[in-house]
Amino acid sequence: MGKRCLVTGSSGLIGSEVSGFFHEQGFEIHGIDNNQRAVFFGPAGDTRWNQRRLVESLPNFCHHELDVRDRKGILDLVRTIRPDVVIHAAAQPSHDRAAAIPFDDFDTNAVGTLNLLEAARQSCPQSPFIHMSTNKVYGDRPNAISLKELETRWDYDDPAFTEGIPESFPIDQSQHSLFGASKVAADVLVQEYGRYFNMPTCCLRGGCLTGPNHSGVELHGFLSYLVKCNLEQKEYTLYGYKGKQVRDNIHAEDVARFMLEFYRHPRCAEVYNLGGGKANACSVLESFHLTESLTGIQQRYHYVDQNRIGDHICYYSDLTKMKSHYPGWAISKGLSRIIEEIVQSWRERMKGH
Repeated sequence: MGKRCLVTGSSGLIGSEVSGFFHEQGFEIHGIDNNQRAVFFGPAGDTRWNQRRLVESLPNFCHHELDVRDRKGILDLVRTIRPDVVIHAAAQPSHDRAAAIPFDDFDTNAVGTLNLLEAARQSCPQSPFIHMSTNKVYGDRPNAISLKELETRWDYDDPAFTEGIPESFPIDQSQHSLFGASKVAADVLVQEYGRYFNMPTCCLRGGCLTGPNHSGVELHGFLSYLVKCNLEQKEYTLYGYKGKQVRDNIHAEDVARFMLEFYRHPRCAEVYNLGGGKANACSVLESFHLTESLTGIQQRYHYVDQNRIGDHICYYSDLTKMKSHYPGWAISKGLSRIIEEIVQSWRERMKGH
């Protein structure tokens, strides 16, 4: 019997990538997903196509139609499977949506994480527990860093942040959005189970996680949604900061590769800023130009002079700690390659409809 990997949110971007990647490494994959993304975001957020793809293409993949908020269901499943690694990628992932559904948001992000942690503590406490956190746990505090305005982007004007935001950056006394707050609760719980119960846990505070299997929508999945708008010649809405706000983009495969490294060499209660780093950072305006150069289609957009609450003006991850702990890992896919793959994926999906 091969090793067992439990993946929550298995039909989503990271979950599906991780399922395929760990399956290639010889793992039996147990995926938990109930297509809640379609409930949160409507038909455009539907991930059943990804679920079908996994079931059809991975012989050792087993789908479990289960909600992470179902405490008994989660406890029973983890007890039955006793996975060798738990990868928790399920979430309500949108700032804007969270304000409209605060109980659903907190129950999914915070309580759902607690359900999984307690299930793991009871049934497989030695198995690495990898949690997809978010850089939004830092709230809007990164906006207090001294910035400089360049022609197409904002950038840090403080030498302490030349390589980006480190894990030592404070997470409280700032505005997070309700989504950010529920993810802070989950993040701290994962750390606490690691320290208090000596479990091998880590929080991966993701930047913009992306890739060809992303069902990008306006409220979540900026690069995927932007490419979709470009190909459909649909107007993209730019919210504040002159469109010069900066994000670091990381391909889902590079996320999965780091998770495998952590599984092989686990540590206790660790936190990592998992993003594309400075090299994969771009502003929204710059991503327009990159996409246009690949598709040959001019990006249509209109500008709203009001930024989203708790939004970062400039954010990219300092990868120094990750690379020092796991020298075998590095970013393998650059920004142009990432956008190329997203363009190709959307074109294929549009043909299929």
